[in-house]
Amino acid sequence: MAAANAPIVMREVLTLPSIGINSQFITFTHVTMESDKYICVRETSPQNSVVIVDMNMPMQPLRRPITADSALMNPNSRILALKAQIPGTTQDHLQVFNIEAKTKIKSHQMPEQVVFWKWITPKMLGLVTQTSVYHWSIEGESEPVKMFDRAANLTNNQIINYKCDPTEKWLVLIGIAPGAPERPQLVKGNMQLFSVEQQRSQALEAHAASFASFKVVGNEKPSILICFASKTSNAGQISSKLHIIELGAQPGKPGFTKKQADLFFPPDFADDFPVAMQISQKYSLIYVITKLGLLFVYDLDTATAVYRNRISPDPIFLTTEASNVGGFYAVNRRGQVLLATVNEATIVPFVSGQLNNLELAVNLAKRGNLPGAENLVVQRFQELFSQTKYKEAAELAAESPQGILRTPETVAKFQSVPVQAGQTPPLLQYFGTLLTKGKLNAFESLELSRLVVNQNKKNLLENWLAEDKLECSEELGDLVKTVDNDLALKIYIKARATPKVVAAFAERREFDKILIYSNQVGYTPDYLFLLQTILRSDPQAAVNFALMMSQMEGGCPVDYNTITDLFLQRNMIREATRFLLDVLKPNLPEHAFLQTKVLEINLVTYPNVADAILANGMFSHYDRPRIAQLCEKAGLYVRALQHYTELPDIKRVIVNTHAIEPQALVEFFGTLSKEWALECMKDLLLVNLRGNLQIIVQTAKEYSEQLGVDACIKLFEQFKSYEGLYFFLGSYLSSSEDSDIHFKYIEAAAKTGQLKEVERVTRESNFYDPEKTKNFLMEAKLPDARPLINVCDRFGFVPDLTHYLYTNNMLRYIEGYVQKVNPGNAPLVVGQLLDDECPEDFIKGLILSVRSLLPVEPLVAECEKRNRLRLLTQFLEHLVSEGSQDVHVHNALGKIIIDSNNNPEHFLTTNPYYDSRVVGKYCEKRDPTLAVVAYRRGQCDDELINVTNKNSLFKLQARYVVERMDADLWEKVLQPENEYRRQLIDQVVSTALPESKSPEQVSAAVKAFMTADLPHELIELLEKIVLQNSAFSGNFNLQNLLILTAIKADPPRVMDYINRLDNFDGPAVGEVAVEAQLYEEAFAIFKKFNLNVQAVNVLLDNIQSIERAVEFAFRVEEDAVWSQVAKAQLREGLVSDAIESFIRADDETQFHDVIRAAEDANVYHDLVKYLLMVRQKVKEPKVDGELIFAYAKIDRLGEIEEFILMPNVANLQNVGDRLFDDALYEAAKIIFAFISNWAKLACTLVKLKQFQGAVDAARKANSSKTWKEVCFACVDAEEFRLAQICGLNIIIQVDDLEEVSDYYQNRGCFNELISLMESGLGLERAHMGIFTELGVLYARYRPEKLMEHIKLFSTRLNIPKLIRVCDEQHHWKELTYLYIQYDEFDNAATTIMNHSPDAWDHMQFKDVIVKVANVELYYKAVHFYLQEHPDLINDVLHVLALRVDHTRVVDIMRKAGYLHIVKPYMVAVQSNNVAAVNEALNEIYVEEEDYDRLRESVDLHDNFDQIGLAQRIEKHELLEMRRIAAYIYKKAGRWKQSIALSKKDNLYKDAMETCSQSGDRELSEELLVYFIEQGKKECFASCLFICYDLIRPDVALELAWMNNMIDFAFPYLLQFIREYTSKVDELVKDKIEAQNEVKSKEKEEKDLVAQQNMYAQLLPLALPAPPMPGMGAPSMGGSYPVPPPMPGMGMPPMPPFGMPPMGSY
Repeated sequence: MAAANAPIVMREVLTLPSIGINSQFITFTHVTMESDKYICVRETSPQNSVVIVDMNMPMQPLRRPITADSALMNPNSRILALKAQIPGTTQDHLQVFNIEAKTKIKSHQMPEQVVFWKWITPKMLGLVTQTSVYHWSIEGESEPVKMFDRAANLTNNQIINYKCDPTEKWLVLIGIAPGAPERPQLVKGNMQLFSVEQQRSQALEAHAASFASFKVVGNEKPSILICFASKTSNAGQISSKLHIIELGAQPGKPGFTKKQADLFFPPDFADDFPVAMQISQKYSLIYVITKLGLLFVYDLDTATAVYRNRISPDPIFLTTEASNVGGFYAVNRRGQVLLATVNEATIVPFVSGQLNNLELAVNLAKRGNLPGAENLVVQRFQELFSQTKYKEAAELAAESPQGILRTPETVAKFQSVPVQAGQTPPLLQYFGTLLTKGKLNAFESLELSRLVVNQNKKNLLENWLAEDKLECSEELGDLVKTVDNDLALKIYIKARATPKVVAAFAERREFDKILIYSNQVGYTPDYLFLLQTILRSDPQAAVNFALMMSQMEGGCPVDYNTITDLFLQRNMIREATRFLLDVLKPNLPEHAFLQTKVLEINLVTYPNVADAILANGMFSHYDRPRIAQLCEKAGLYVRALQHYTELPDIKRVIVNTHAIEPQALVEFFGTLSKEWALECMKDLLLVNLRGNLQIIVQTAKEYSEQLGVDACIKLFEQFKSYEGLYFFLGSYLSSSEDSDIHFKYIEAAAKTGQLKEVERVTRESNFYDPEKTKNFLMEAKLPDARPLINVCDRFGFVPDLTHYLYTNNMLRYIEGYVQKVNPGNAPLVVGQLLDDECPEDFIKGLILSVRSLLPVEPLVAECEKRNRLRLLTQFLEHLVSEGSQDVHVHNALGKIIIDSNNNPEHFLTTNPYYDSRVVGKYCEKRDPTLAVVAYRRGQCDDELINVTNKNSLFKLQARYVVERMDADLWEKVLQPENEYRRQLIDQVVSTALPESKSPEQVSAAVKAFMTADLPHELIELLEKIVLQNSAFSGNFNLQNLLILTAIKADPPRVMDYINRLDNFDGPAVGEVAVEAQLYEEAFAIFKKFNLNVQAVNVLLDNIQSIERAVEFAFRVEEDAVWSQVAKAQLREGLVSDAIESFIRADDETQFHDVIRAAEDANVYHDLVKYLLMVRQKVKEPKVDGELIFAYAKIDRLGEIEEFILMPNVANLQNVGDRLFDDALYEAAKIIFAFISNWAKLACTLVKLKQFQGAVDAARKANSSKTWKEVCFACVDAEEFRLAQICGLNIIIQVDDLEEVSDYYQNRGCFNELISLMESGLGLERAHMGIFTELGVLYARYRPEKLMEHIKLFSTRLNIPKLIRVCDEQHHWKELTYLYIQYDEFDNAATTIMNHSPDAWDHMQFKDVIVKVANVELYYKAVHFYLQEHPDLINDVLHVLALRVDHTRVVDIMRKAGYLHIVKPYMVAVQSNNVAAVNEALNEIYVEEEDYDRLRESVDLHDNFDQIGLAQRIEKHELLEMRRIAAYIYKKAGRWKQSIALSKKDNLYKDAMETCSQSGDRELSEELLVYFIEQGKKECFASCLFICYDLIRPDVALELAWMNNMIDFAFPYLLQFIREYTSKVDELVKDKIEAQNEVKSKEKEEKDLVAQQNMYAQLLPLALPAPPMPGMGAPSMGGSYPVPPPMPGMGMPPMPPFGMPPMGSY
C-alpha cells in the first residue's frame, strides 16, 4: 500500500541523537514523555544531567546539571518532578520544581522505594511502590495518599504504566513478567483495575490498557470505557485479544455493549506483544502499539479493525497521546520520535474502499468531520427521505461530515414535505435534531428565528443565543429588531454588523460604547455627525464624547478646532473650555492656536477662569502678546506683566501698584533682566518714592544677587534714600563680608539715628573697614562714644581712642573703658596718657582702680619704655603685700631693687618668684656676677655659659658644669666649635673634679669625655684618678674604661695596663681586644683569666695557627678545647686528624659534618671508627644508616648482615635505596630482602641479571610498576617466557596496556605481543582494552584474523579506536562492520560506496542506507547504484521512498538519461502527487503509448504541467492520446481548445460534456451551430439535452426552425414549457394565498394558538409550530415548488416519439 494512501501517516519529528543524546540513555528508565509537549532524558555521563526537550522547539533542548534516578516533566506546564534514592536506604526523596520561576514547589520523603511513577493529571502524580499505589497532589501541603494495594498478580512484575480515567474514579496498573517456561520469549502481561468509589480491585491479564469517554446514542452523559489488549498462551495456543468494556454503567440509560476483537500478529512477530495503547478521542480510534513496532488501529465503537502496519523497525518502548491531532507519539530504541496521525483525506475512502465497510466509513466521517464520504452520505440521505424517515434523515443531515447536508436546499426539502395532521412537521424535527447536536449555521438560524418571531416566542431566541445554538448574522438581527432592540444589539455584535451596532448604541444614547466598540472592531463611524446629534440634547454628554474621541488610539478622528467651534456656535463657553483644558494637557506646540483660543474666550467672558488657567501654567505655546493685551484690558496686570516682552509695555503696566499685589510684583521682578528691573525700580521711585519704597526694598532684598548689591545701593544713593539703604542692607548684612557694605550700613544707621544698631554692628561685625569706620565716627562726633570704643577696642586703636577721649574731655568714658570694657588694654591707655602728659595722680588712681585686673607685664613695659618705672612702686608693693606670686610683679620689683642697689644678692638668692632669665639679662650690663647668681638659681645653662665665656669666668663655669651633671650641657661645652673648650677642660681636671667627692659627678664627667670622643684627654683624666692613688683607684668600671680607651686610642699601652691592673672584666675586655685585632693581648687576657676555650679560639680563628692550638690543647687537656681543634681541622680538610681529635674530645655532636667530610674524602675506614663511637652515645637513624653504607663501601657485607640483625634504628628503606642508587646491588639485595621490599628487590635482581628471582619478587610485590620494570627487562634480555608472565599481570590494568604494547612493538616483538594479548583474553579480569588492542594488532600484523575477532567480540571492543586503525590499514569490510555496530550509519554507507569492491553487499547496504542521518547520502547512494549496480537501483529506491526528495531523484535520473530504469519506483511513489514524478511518468507513458496508464495518471495526480503535456500529445498519432489532451484542456479550463480538439477527432460527446461543464452559454450555442452545419441532427438533440441549463430557448427554437429540426428540438421545448408553467402557477397561487390571508386573519390566529399548544407538548426544545397548510409562509420567501422528476442531467423523460435513436458519434 502506498504511503500516501495509508489511513495512518507516520512522520519522524525528531531524533534524540541529533540533539546530543547518547544512545545508551535512550531506554525506558532514562526517557520519559508524559504528554506531547515535553520529552525528558536523564543522563549519567559525562556528568549527571537532565535534558528537557520542548516539542515546540525540539532543536533547543534545555540541559541542567541534576542528579536523579528519574525525572518527569508535567504534561502541561514547565514543572519538573525528580526522584532520587537516599544513599544507604531504600527510601526515595521526591521533589517538584517550577523551572520558569526557579522555585521548589513541593518535596516529600517516601518511606519505601518508588518503582514507577507518572503524571496521571497535570496536578497529580501517581506513585507505585512494591506493595501499594499512592496519589500525590502538587497543590497545598498534602502528603501522598494511599489509593490501593497492589494485587497478587502484579507481584515481581515490572510496572510499565499507570493511568486514571477523566473522572479519576477508575485506576489501572499494568505490569509485565517473564513468560511461561514453555515459551519464555512471550512476556506475560498483568493488569489491576481499581474502582475508587467501590474500593475494589479486579486482576486481569493484559499488556496495555487505556480509558476512553464515549457518547452512546440515547444517553447524553458520556460512558467511561476501558480498552485493554492481551496476548496469552494456553496449551500452546496463542490468543491475542482487544477488549472494550463499559465501567460503571448508568442505570436506566442505554449502555455500551461489550466488544472484543482479535489482534492478528504476522508469523514473524509470534513473540511480539502490546506495550502501549492510546485512544484518539477526536476520531474514536484505538491505537495498539507492540514492542517490535507493529501498529493496530481499531474503531472504538465497533471494535472493527481499521489498519495494521509496522511503523518502526526498532523496538518501541514509550508512547504518549497527541491529543491535538488525534494521534500519538512513539519513541524507539534508535531515538526516533515518531508522530502517528490520521490521514484525513484517505481514511474514509480507505475504509469504504479497501475494507468495504460503508457504515464504518460514514460513522468515521461524521465523528471526525472527515472528507471522503460525501456521496455515501448524500445517497443515504436521499434514501431515508424517499422512505419518509424524516427523523433519521434529519439526524444524518445534522451529523453529516463537513456539513455537506447543512444547506438551504435541505431546509427547502424539509419545508416542501406536507405536514400530516397530528404529527411533528419534518422541518421542526430537522431543527430540533440540529439543536440537540450543536450549533445552527446562519441560514438555519435565520429560518428558525422567523418561526419564533412570527409566534412571538422571544424567550426561545434568548435561550438559544445564551446557549450559543444560533449563528448570528445581520439578517437575523434585522429580524429580531422588530421585537427586541436589546436582543438585536447582541446579535449585531456577535455578527460584527458594525454599522448596525453603532446605530443601535446611538439610539440607546450609549455614546461611550460607540467609541469602545468601534476601536475594538476597527470601524470608523461619522464622528462629527454623532457629536452634533449629542450636542442638541445633552451638552455634558457631548463633552464626554468629545473627550473620549480625543483619547482614541491613533488620535482624535475630528479636529479639535472643529469640535470647539461646534461648542462655541451654541455659546457653550464652559463646555468648550472644559473640552480644551482636557485635550490640551500634553501642552504640545501644534496646539498653540487652541491654547490662545481658550484663553481669549475666557479673558473676554470669564477673566477669573483665564487667570486660574494661567496660574496653573499648563500652557506654554499660545500667542503671548495677544494674551498680554487682553489681560491688561481685563485688569489682570500681573498676568499682563508676565506676558509682555517689551520694556515700554512693562513700564506702562507696572506703575499700577495700587491694583497689583506687592508680593506678585516682587515675584515679577525676578523674571526681568537686571537692566530692565533697575529701570522699572527707578520708575517706581520717581512716581511715588514714599509709597513704593517698601516694594523696592523688598525687591532688592529678594533679588540682590541678580541685580547686584552695588547697583541697588547706587539706586538708593541716587535718590538719597538712607532709609531704603538702611532697610536693604540690614537684610543683606548677615550674609555679606564686604567691608564697604558694612560701612555703608553703619553710615546709614548713624544718619537715620539708629545709634543702637550702630553700636551693635560695630560690636558684632567683623567685616567693616575699622580705620574708615573709626574716622567716620570721630568726624560724626556722636553723643554716645560706645560705637567708637567698640571699633578702637576690637581693632587696636586704643591710643587713638584715648587721645580722642582725653582731648574731648571725656574722662568718664576712659575710666569706663578701662574698668568695664577691657582692663587688659589699660597699659596702652596709661602709655597714651603719659604721652599726653596727663597728671600722675589721675594715672595712679586709674591704675589702682583696676588693681589685680591690670596686666602687669605690658604695664611695666610701657612704663619702662618711658623710664617711668618708679611710678609703679606703690602698685607693685601693694600686690606683693596681697600675696601675689605673679612673676612679672616680682621681676619688676627686682629691677627696681637692682637699680636702687638695695642688697640685690639677698633678693636674687631668696626670692623664689622672679624669672631668672629676665632678671639675669637685666643684671648682665650692671653686674655679671649678679647675672651668674640669677642664672645659676634658674639653671639657665645657655645664658650662664655665655656670660662666663664673655667675662672669662671659667672656674665658675667648670664648677657649675660638674655640679649640673647634665649630659646635654657637657656636650655643648665640649663640642669642638667651643673656642673656650681647652680652658674649661683645664679647670675641670685641675680644680672641679679634684674638689669633687661625688662619684656621680666623676662618672658624668668621664661619660661626657667619652661622648665627646676625647680619648687622650680621657686617658689623662683616668690616669690621674686611677693610677695616682685617688679615692677611685680600685674602681672596677674606671679600670675597664682605662683599658678600653687605651685599646681604642693608644694600643701600645694596653699590654702594660693588662699587667698592672687586676680589677677589670677579662672576658668582655678580651672580646673587645679581639674586635680591635689585638689578638696577642686578647690571648693574654683569656689566658690570665683561664678562659681556655676562648683562648684556643683566638689561636684558631684569629691567629690561625693549628699547631699552637694543638700544643695548647695538649697542655690544658680539656674536651671542649679538643672539640674546637677538631672542628678547625675538619674545616681545613684534615679529616683523619679531625676524626682523631673528635674521638679525643669524645664529641658526637658534629657527626653530620664528619660523615659528609668523610664521604667527600673517601675515608670510610676512619668513619667506621668514628660512627662506632658516636653510636654508643646517640641513637640516630642517620648514624646507623651511614654505618651500613660505610660497611658496604669497604665491602664488609658480613658486618652488614650482623648489624641489621642486631638492634638498630637505621632507616633500612632509605639505606637500601641509597645503595641501589650507588650501584651497590649486593648490599642493597641484603637490605631489601631483610625488609621484604619485593618491588625494590625485583629491580635489584634485574640489575644483577637474576631474572627468575626478579619475577618471583615481582609476584610478591604485585605492583604494576614492578611488573613493568621486570617485564621490560625480560623483553630486552629476550626472556619472553618470563616477560609474558609479567605482561599478563600488567595488561589487566587499562592504563598500562598501551605502554606494554608500545614497548613490544618498538622492539619488533610483534608475534610475542600477539601471543601475550591472546593469552590475556582468557583472564578473569580481561577488559575492553585487551580485546581492542588485540584487534589493533590483528589489523596491523595479522589481518586475516581481524574479521573473526571483531564478530566474536564486537560488544567488548572500543569501536572508535578500532575504526581509526582499520581506516589507517585500509580494512574496508571490517571498517564497515564496525561502523554498523557503532550506529555510525553515515560513515558505514560512505565507506561502502567509496570502497565498494571490498565493502559492498546489497542487503547490508539496504539496511544501512535507511538509517543514515545525512540525507545527502541518499542521493549519493542513487548515483552509486546508477554507476555500479543499475539492476538493483529500484530495490534501493523502494527502501528510501519515505526519505528521499522524489523530485531530486527524478532529476538525477533524467540528467543521467536513465529515467525509464526507475519507472517501478516512480509508480510506487506517484501517490504523493509530486510534479517531477508525475511529469516523468507521463513522458514514459507517452513514449510507450500507454494511454490507459496516462489517463489514470492524469485523473489521479494533477500536479504537473498540464498545458505542456496537452500541447505535446494533441498532435499524437493515437486518437486516445489526443482525447487525453482534450481532457486535460477541459480540466485546465481551456474549454475552447478542448472542444476544438474533440470536434477535430469527432468526439462529439466529449465536446458536449465540456460545454456543459464550462457553464459558457456562448460555447454551447456555437456547438449547436456547428452540429447544424455538420448535419448532425442527433448530436443537436443530445446537445440540447446535455446543455439544457445553458442554451437560451429562443436560440434553440430559432436554430431548429430555420434548419428544419423542430422534431429534434421538441423534447427540449416540452421541458421548457412545463418548467415555466409551473413557475406561473406558483406566482398565481401566492397572490391568491395573500388575499385569503387578509380575509381569514382572526381564524388563523385561533388556529395558530391551538397548533402552538399542540406542538409545545410534542417538542422538548419548544420549537415553534410551522404554518398551517394553506396559510403560507411569507417569512420563508414563499413555498418551494415540488421539482418534477428529472432523470439524468435535468431533462424530463423522453416520450416514445420525438427523438429517433442516436447512433454512435
